Amino acid sequence: MNKFRRGFTLTELAVTAVIALIVILAIGVTLAGSIQGWQTAYGRAYSDVAVESYSATRAFDGVIRKAVRQAFSVSDSELTVKYYSSYLSTFPDRYAHFYLAGRELMLEHGNIDASGNKTESGTAIVCSNVDSCVFKHDVGRSIEMIVTLNDPQKGQSATIVSSAVLHNP
Repeated sequence: MNKFRRGFTLTELAVTAVIALIVILAIGVTLAGSIQGWQTAYGRAYSDVAVESYSATRAFDGVIRKAVRQAFSVSDSELTVKYYSSYLSTFPDRYAHFYLAGRELMLEHGNIDASGNKTESGTAIVCSNVDSCVFKHDVGRSIEMIVTLNDPQKGQSATIVSSAVLHNP
């Protein structure tokens, strides 16, 4: 027998292979779980309800921030505001009207002439899958919109609360 052995015994190689296999399996399970978590988070962030809620918030904030403080009317499910089309306007020459039509939040917008008559208008769907929509004006210069969206086919729902301040005098 040689005093100096070269290489590894079969037992040492088998133990090393088993340890490597256990480490590789643990890494695989961890990666699989993180991929599933990522897909769940991505699905929630970019779901129909999330996109619709973002759309509703952007439309509401964009209109309300331009609105005139003295020229708006709020009921439970409807909101009408008047605003200036540009800084050169001498009177509020534009209007926006949010209302609920079935399960869709609608935005009617258009021009107003000097006598206050609506001259041109267009209508757009702000978001769909709306269960309820409430507008509130309690005190001060802010208006609040509370929209509940629900997509029963995909099992998604969300309640969005957005508040914006009327900036123009």
